[in-house]
Parts: sequence; structure tokens; C-alpha cells
Amino acid sequence: MPEKENIVLVVDDERDHADGMAEALDKCCAKAIAVYTGKDALEIIRSRKVDIVVTDLKLGDDIDGLEILQESKRLSPETEVILVTAYATIDTCKDAIRKGAYDYLVKPIDIDQLRTLVQQAGRKVSAAGRRRAKAAEAGEEEFKFEGIRGQTPAMKGIFEVLRRVAPANIPVLIEGRSGTGKELLARAIHDNSPRWDKLFRPVNCAGLTETLLESELFGHVKGAFTGAATDRKGLFEIADKGTLFLDEIGDMPANMQAKLLRVLEDGVIIPVGSHKPIVVDVRLISATNQDLTKLTEQRKFRQDLYFRIKGVSISLPALRERAEDIPTLTEYFLKEATAETGSNVTGITQPAQTILNNYTWPGNIRQLRNCIRTMVVMCEKDTLDVADIPPEIHQVRQLSGTTAPGDLGSVPLNELEKQAIIETLKKTGNNREKAAKILGIGERTLYRKIKEYNL
Repeated sequence: MPEKENIVLVVDDERDHADGMAEALDKCCAKAIAVYTGKDALEIIRSRKVDIVVTDLKLGDDIDGLEILQESKRLSPETEVILVTAYATIDTCKDAIRKGAYDYLVKPIDIDQLRTLVQQAGRKVSAAGRRRAKAAEAGEEEFKFEGIRGQTPAMKGIFEVLRRVAPANIPVLIEGRSGTGKELLARAIHDNSPRWDKLFRPVNCAGLTETLLESELFGHVKGAFTGAATDRKGLFEIADKGTLFLDEIGDMPANMQAKLLRVLEDGVIIPVGSHKPIVVDVRLISATNQDLTKLTEQRKFRQDLYFRIKGVSISLPALRERAEDIPTLTEYFLKEATAETGSNVTGITQPAQTILNNYTWPGNIRQLRNCIRTMVVMCEKDTLDVADIPPEIHQVRQLSGTTAPGDLGSVPLNELEKQAIIETLKKTGNNREKAAKILGIGERTLYRKIKEYNL
């Protein structure tokens, strides 16, 4: 159905063209307003809600269509802009799309094509509005970070950065150790961006040869190399208007770094074996578990590419650096695992949670998630307990000083709890408030336990 409720601003310094487009749109699919100068267009988008802008690239005054595009996106990232031009060069098109244009039309205008584009853009705008309204009605935050949980200052800071960066089109570099949730963070950025209804495509740059990675990213034509039996689109073309996530970008071969830089600068790809350029509009999110600054100093990673992908940098802490979040993450992964497996497990005992809180988690969040899933699958009761924790994780030998890992029978649960409290207090410099958070218990409970164990 046409999205008749959408407001469309038509901008063209030729009055007949502007009025004709506005009239054609007003009859079928939108409430259209026509203006004839860039100055008037900016006044309207700054003073009232506009869903779609259709603007000529070249206007009679000092303001052109690209300036209107940039101001529209600055004021409202969800506003869609369609550019109209009589000079459809590759440079013009790639520049417009790179700056956030929904699409472009070449003069003379085909009215049916214009209506189709406006209807498509209108459906996208309306869907985003319904999404916001549904979230507000449910009392939810507009921004949803699926699978990402945390109350530590570091995580709260990351959430604030996400809220600011998600609606923009700026590239993002996510740094962090393996298993800290870099892909989850990238998906959260995509899901909360104006591109949420388009594709999110991840690719791991590690382990792929230069030839395979080039074909994966840019595609190839039939006969480009041995085994290329048919034409194949690359991820840049497949994810057009969406988001491409380049994981472990620090492992990208040097020649591919140069090719990627050209694509990011030009907004144009050329499939392997072809000479035909293809304009693409892809938001890039990159991730690495390496120190790219050191790699650039060692000339193992191009400095110009590093500056290009590092529009905004987000550093994810290791799980052991945010141990206060382990109980929250445990609860989330427990619900996730029970939903996946149909298990009747409803919770976890405090001694078991204490052991999880004090483990160092070298595999970070991924390891914790897998641990909880294993515990849920193996648990024969309705509550996870110490006996359900994989033996390589509960570190009995470290806590007792005498018992081998896995020998649970010789260590009473209260002794495990006592040793966990001792270790946590030592770790926090006897800061009881912080220790209580790490242990996942209230301060009063901790005081009682300290008294009980005569610590």
C-alpha cells in the first residue's frame, strides 16, 4: 500500500519541474511540498518533519542538492533523500550514495520510476516509525543491544557511544580480545541504524588467501580464475545499502589493504576479471584483536587504511576486567540456553555463581556463554549447582590449595564460598562494596558471611 502519510519535499529551481513532480506524487503516494531554492528547502527541513526529500543536484542559488542531502541526514538520519541530476556520472552517483542518498534519478524524469522510488523510501521511513512506536508502547528503549549486557562504567560508556554512533554513517573500529563480543556489538550498531532493514554481512579476514578474500569482497566474473564457473557477486555488492563487518581486519593481506582503501575512498568496486565499475553504498564496521597502532608502526598495516576505518573506535574490555557483569550475563545466557534446549532449569545456586564470578575467563564472554549452555544441557535438576560447572573452570585446586581440579567431594561448598570471598576481598583491596558486586551478593550478605567465616 502507498505510504500516503509521508511528507515529501520536492526541490527544483525549475518551477514547472518541481510542481509537476509534486503533483504526480501528491496524487498517488505522499503529501508533497514544492520549493524552488535551496534556501527555502533548508528552512523547511529545519522547521518541520520531512520524511523524503527529492532534490535536483544543481540549483540556482549557492546551495546544491548535496548540501540539502547532508543537512537532511544531520537533522534526521531516517529521512530519505533522492537526488535528481542531468549529469549521471559515476563520480556524481558514488558521491551522493556515499553521503547517504537513498537513490538517484536521471533527467528527463520518468514519473512512474519517481513514484516507485518514493513509495519504496516511504515504506522504509514508515517501518522505522512503527518500530519506534512499538518500542515506546512496550516501555522499551529505542536502542536495543541484543546479547550485550553490562552495568560497569566501561560498558555504560560503550552503550552511550553506540547510541551516538549507530544513527550516523561513520565507520567504526571495534577492538578487543577474542570472545569479547565484537560481532555482537557490530550487529547492535547495524540494528540501531537507518540501515537496520538491509543486510548485515560479516566476513573473517583471517584464514583467507588474498585471492579468496578479494573474490569474497568484490565478486568475480565467469572465467576470472580457475574454478570461476559463473559470475558471483561479492559481499560489498550483496550488502549494498547495508552493513559489512570485517572481522580480524589486522590479518588482511597487504595487497588487499590497498584494494580495500581504494573502495572506501571511491565507493566503487570492480569484480575480479571485470572492468565494469559498480557503485556501492556500504557502511563498514571493522574489528581486531590486535594492536593496529603497533602494526602500522611495524608497517604491517597501512596507516592510511587505519585512519579510514577508525572513524570511531570502541574498545571492549576482557570479561575479567568487568567481573561485576558476570551475574547479569549468567542470567541472560541461562534464559537463552533454556529457551534453546527446552530445559526446566530456572536458576543457579550462589556457590556456583560465586565460582563463576571468580574465574578468569580467558575465552571471555564466548567461553561464559558456552559454559552456561553446557551446564544447562548436563543439569538433571531445576537449578544449576557447583557439580554442573565444567571441571576446568571451577578451579578447586586454586581455592583449596590441596584438591585437584574435578575432585569436588573433598571440598565442602561453604569452604569454596569462604575461599571465594577471601580471594575477592584480596583482589579488591578489601573494598567490600566492590567485592559484593563481583560476588553477586548484597553488601549485607557479604558482611554476614565475613562475620560467619571470621574473616
